[in-house]
Amino acid sequence: MHVENVEIFSDATNKAIMRHPDRHFPDVLIQGDTLHSLCQKADAACQKVGRGSSGYGELNQLRNSLWAYLTHYKFVLAEHDIQLPFSETPPIS
Repeated sequence: MHVENVEIFSDATNKAIMRHPDRHFPDVLIQGDTLHSLCQKADAACQKVGRGSSGYGELNQLRNSLWAYLTHYKFVLAEHDIQLPFSETPPIS
């Protein structure tokens, strides 16, 4: 881990906009629990649309991209012994 100054254009909850010193364009900061929720919503959308349906391929690519971000997030937190801000226990149906 290292510490650097970032430019904060907006610190709105769950949609902060900031620029890392090595980047030209600002980034959006998404909280881990919000990212987890987006992954769950993408799973539900893929399930609802159904494999083989029109548009499923693109939706599944989006879903996989979100999950890749979440997987990286979880790996980095584990490396630094930081607890996840969400439960990984599936909800009881």
